[in-house]
Amino acid sequence: MRAFTTLFQELDGTTRTGAKLAALERYFRSAPPEDAAWALALLLGKRRRRLITGRRLREICLEGSDLPDWLFEACHSQVGDSAETVALLWGQVGPAASPRGSEDPNSILEIPLHAWMEQRLPQLAALEGQDQAEAVRACWATLPPEQLLLVNKLLSGGFRVGVSTGLVTRAVARSAGLEEAVLAHRLMGGFEPSAAAFSQLLAPGDHQESLAARPYPFFLASPLDPELLRSTEPQQWQLEWKWDGIRGQLIHRSSGCSLWSRGEELINDAFPELITLAESLPQGTVLDGEVIVWQPQAEAPEPFASLQRRLGRKAPSTTLQRQCPACFIAYDLLEQGGVDLRPQPLEERRRRLEQLRALWLSEAPETLVPRWRLPEPEPLSHWDQLEPLRQGARERRAEGLMLKQRNSPYLVGRKRGHWWKHKLEPLRLDAVLLYAQAGSGRRANLYTDYSFGLWNGEGALVTFAKAYSGLDDGEIRELDRWIRAHTTERFGPVRAVEPLQVFELAFEGLQRSNRHKCGIAVRFPRISRWRQDKPATEADSLASALALLEGSP
Repeated sequence: MRAFTTLFQELDGTTRTGAKLAALERYFRSAPPEDAAWALALLLGKRRRRLITGRRLREICLEGSDLPDWLFEACHSQVGDSAETVALLWGQVGPAASPRGSEDPNSILEIPLHAWMEQRLPQLAALEGQDQAEAVRACWATLPPEQLLLVNKLLSGGFRVGVSTGLVTRAVARSAGLEEAVLAHRLMGGFEPSAAAFSQLLAPGDHQESLAARPYPFFLASPLDPELLRSTEPQQWQLEWKWDGIRGQLIHRSSGCSLWSRGEELINDAFPELITLAESLPQGTVLDGEVIVWQPQAEAPEPFASLQRRLGRKAPSTTLQRQCPACFIAYDLLEQGGVDLRPQPLEERRRRLEQLRALWLSEAPETLVPRWRLPEPEPLSHWDQLEPLRQGARERRAEGLMLKQRNSPYLVGRKRGHWWKHKLEPLRLDAVLLYAQAGSGRRANLYTDYSFGLWNGEGALVTFAKAYSGLDDGEIRELDRWIRAHTTERFGPVRAVEPLQVFELAFEGLQRSNRHKCGIAVRFPRISRWRQDKPATEADSLASALALLEGSP
């Protein structure tokens, strides 16, 4: 545990990517497999299961000290995290309120990480009532401050340390002398921490048997850089519509059929008709594409709200499948006959995909045909055609365009220059700030989560959307001061404010909704600017939002 605590402090103490990478490499080169496995799972965010709630840790802390509730609340409002608040306070008052544990602090530090994760922490969680409180406080009494914080975060499931999946993957790959792409593929679909699993993860060779059920790491597009694009010939690019669904890989291998989301979730249960589609594909096939709801005879897909009705369902009813029929829009062929095609250029993968589709159509049952769509790429001979095409995306219920170099391999993650996404300009409305709530983490003492309203036909403001991104640090601090000075009511952590401040909100789309007071659901709202030049009386109305909604296909 000492080594992992040191790693945690090093990662938490710097914002430099190079320093984080070096710290990770040092740790994974020296850690035993059973500890490295747990460290990897924690850093990837795969093991955030809550063993004891933050509220329970607070109760245990207050019961074992003379701290009043109001002081804990005041500290928590500044820190923003229960585990860290308890660690800081217990370091000041705990030793005086609770006898030192019988274990030597130095020996505590030498207990390995896997023993903490597999034995000590679960044992604390399994206790109840006073037995648990006494055991937790006895544990705290033996821990130095830095490890007390870490243990509390592991208990509460709040372990986060600001490293990306890509950075962790790179560090582990370098420590083992593996290609990053190979390790990324092995990690797809989840990782259960154990010494054996970690050793297998780092084993030389492809180990195809261990990859049989796993998707490939997804290749992601970058926001369009027009200058880089226009230095190339239009004919070098394949132009596709960017659909508003969820990215997925449809797989038929010897291990069976599966549908994986980009978030590495197995979503077979939510889309049984697409698993039936996968079963009709030749064994050794992996398609990359988009899961979307599309009625068989319709010219355009359904809005994202229709797809949301299917997400997370373990056993969607026949009625729901009929109302919201799932469709897989294929973009790419990643594997054919068990052969990895990702190193091949896109135009070759596309040619093979079209051949596979034609052969499949000759044999597929008619009921399956609408389940798999393979749209033709849009012709592009001159760059002046690009913007008119993009403007037509909303009519097709698409988010914009995708531009992919015809000679591009299928890479891992976001590699600039090969694939670009050219999304539509967002829809915009001016709304009035109505409510504010404090953020979390480093912004726990600032009001950063906002609710906005539009005018209805009766001259009243109705809540329309929530947003928490789009302002810079200076604007957040300025608005925080204003919120505190213009609060009219409090509802727990929420403050109602005088309806005076206007903000331009940007969003991707609108959908009618019975669950929202205004009757409209907003997709991906964010703040685009603070309209300090505009009085609240000139903010937009629900009628304006409905006009945008009616203008959408």
